[in-house]
Amino acid sequence: LHSQDPRQWDVVGPETGEQYFFPSLSRTATGNFIPAESLMQDQYCKECHEDDHEAWSYSAHHLGSFNNPAYLFSVLNTRKALFKRDGNVRGARFCAGCHDPVPFFSGAFDDPKFDDPNYDLVSDEAAQAGVTCSVCHAINKINSPRGNGAYTIDEPAHYPFTYSSSPFLKWVNRQLVKAKPEFHKKVFLKPLHKEAEFCSACHKVHLPEELNDYKFLRGQNHYDSFLLSGVSGIGVSSFYYPEKAEPNCNNCHMPLEPSEDFGARDFDDTGVLTVHNHQFVSANTAIPYLLGAPDWAIAKHETFNEGVMRVDLFGIKEGGTIDSPLTAPIRPDVPELKPGESYLLETIIRTVKMGHLFTEGTTDSNEIWLEITVRDKDGIIGRSGGRSAEDGSVDPWSHFVNAYVIDRNGNRIDRRNAEDIFVALYNHQIPPGAADVVHYLLRVPQDVAGPITVDIRLLFRKFDTIYMRYFQGDEFDGNDLPIMTLAEDSVTFPVISGSLAVRNEPQPIVAWQRWNDYGIGLLRKGNSGANRGELRQADEAFKRVQDLGRPDGLVNRARVYFKEGRLAEAVSALQQAAKFDPPAPPWTVAWFTGLVNKQNGYMDEAIAGFRTIVDMDTEETRRRQFDFSRDYRLLNELGQALFERSKRERGEQRAVSRRTMQEEALSWFEKVLSIDPENVRAHYNLGLIHAQLGDKEQSKHHRDLHAKYKPDDNARDRAVSMARRKNPAANHAAEAIVIYDLQRTGATGLEYAKRGNIP
Repeated sequence: LHSQDPRQWDVVGPETGEQYFFPSLSRTATGNFIPAESLMQDQYCKECHEDDHEAWSYSAHHLGSFNNPAYLFSVLNTRKALFKRDGNVRGARFCAGCHDPVPFFSGAFDDPKFDDPNYDLVSDEAAQAGVTCSVCHAINKINSPRGNGAYTIDEPAHYPFTYSSSPFLKWVNRQLVKAKPEFHKKVFLKPLHKEAEFCSACHKVHLPEELNDYKFLRGQNHYDSFLLSGVSGIGVSSFYYPEKAEPNCNNCHMPLEPSEDFGARDFDDTGVLTVHNHQFVSANTAIPYLLGAPDWAIAKHETFNEGVMRVDLFGIKEGGTIDSPLTAPIRPDVPELKPGESYLLETIIRTVKMGHLFTEGTTDSNEIWLEITVRDKDGIIGRSGGRSAEDGSVDPWSHFVNAYVIDRNGNRIDRRNAEDIFVALYNHQIPPGAADVVHYLLRVPQDVAGPITVDIRLLFRKFDTIYMRYFQGDEFDGNDLPIMTLAEDSVTFPVISGSLAVRNEPQPIVAWQRWNDYGIGLLRKGNSGANRGELRQADEAFKRVQDLGRPDGLVNRARVYFKEGRLAEAVSALQQAAKFDPPAPPWTVAWFTGLVNKQNGYMDEAIAGFRTIVDMDTEETRRRQFDFSRDYRLLNELGQALFERSKRERGEQRAVSRRTMQEEALSWFEKVLSIDPENVRAHYNLGLIHAQLGDKEQSKHHRDLHAKYKPDDNARDRAVSMARRKNPAANHAAEAIVIYDLQRTGATGLEYAKRGNIP
């Protein structure tokens, strides 16, 4: 009888609760509050799931609320700023649906005690609960792919005597669960837990007007960068594709581990009982470190990140300018360096085992940088990325793989003050299966002593020193957070001065891929102005890939030509790529061919090509589990091509044909919105199409949403200009082409100035 629970499953909660929960997009199944006790049953879960509980105890989910000193500082400051501005802290509910679910869903989040600096948060169970076991497992529905906590949560239904204090009745409860676990599984294990959309509910973020008193701004977004990647098998334009698509987040972030827990299973038919790791391993080593987690908790993150990134000292340019001749790829053979000569060291950073942007999450406070050290036998002669011995801060003139985010007045967002976020001065994030190129200037001293060794490391630290100073306050004694080495490389160059010969180990990366990665990094930089030179060099790199027998070279040359507007050459490269042995992926060829046809005005051909990709169902796509019909960039292009084609159907005689095309275009844009509801391009085109179809109400609806989601480019210019004046190092990093001087006066950890003789 108990198992005949009358509740409805997989439904969006009623709108009656929105008034309280908004601007978080979360809802409860009834619209009412949920008792805090029912969401804090972690000890109850532990009795049968001890391994899961132990891993979760040191996870960023458990430690992601008021029990996290970094988050606590941020949210208290946000609440203070909102109260000063609005007279209430309602805008902070934006955070609560994902970070503070227990006080939020129990109705306690607006209690003034959370704003009182003297309130003992450590003793408040709800404030310390974090994202509990019950919170994730009681979610019944992902309401939309908008993120910001867009889910419905229900009070978990339990077997009788779950909350009893009687030892006997508690024993009865456990026996019921174990004897008849089907209802327990129905309540706590749902198909949606296996979907990337489940994770997207909190790992896709926009900053609403209620928070920033400005307009919609996109925040962190693990989901879309995963969806549009080759890793998911959905992105049509990736540079690299896996042998088989990865459909969800859990296979990476919740790997199977041996366990004897009651819930353990033989998931992979190996005869070994396993559970999914509930530490949700990623890269956040700071929180477990700050809260005294055991060493294994941090080691799990470090192990998880092995091989995720790659650094390659790819080549060298004698003369020290972007246009200087390139010698590459280096290793095992390397050129001799000349005393007194200047060189550019061409370095590649590549995402390897990653399904979303690098870096993601708190990109404004994540600290990822390249540390490069150049030595001869007497000591250091070049340096970038050094750390201060006093407080552990990184030299601000280093290359950071982050987003430098600013407020309206050009000040950096350095306190996790989300309410002030306005625009990024620069964004050095790298998509999955892509690369970046970093240029380093080295001037060889006249009195160089023997061979020159260059060591480079890509380092990760969760929080930068500025933010550590903020949230640790008087307790700050230097930034001692764990630093992970994500990738490293080393090269030793002989010097033309009678030095001994040197030996370098061969670079294990195949030559065509090194050239391809180099070209990708240059292609991604090359947009306009000074960066056009990088496009020319990208084309040269991809020509090398082509010469090494890879179709990737021709496809990527077509990307270069399309970017430069050289459409005839793009067509030729794509035709060759399709006939190459082995041929290029047919979806990639069809995608760029469609873009070229659309640009040339060949709409029928473009429409046919885009439809081919949407409907693509071949032995290869089935085997690799690829499905491009959810790439909303493709659907946007198809919809727009149909709309443009409909404009040629003029006159009354062609009215039916014109309307048919417009309605089909409308259907594709609507599908885009089912995947990405805030898609600016789709709303813009829907506004136009509905106007032509005579639906003024729908046209206005989509025009209003387009205005809401469209970036305010004019307002950004002022903030960027102010930021450039305020921070010379950030201004330098935001240039079209950036060259980092390895012998900059005042660089942290650089001692060459004692020797002199630097050209």
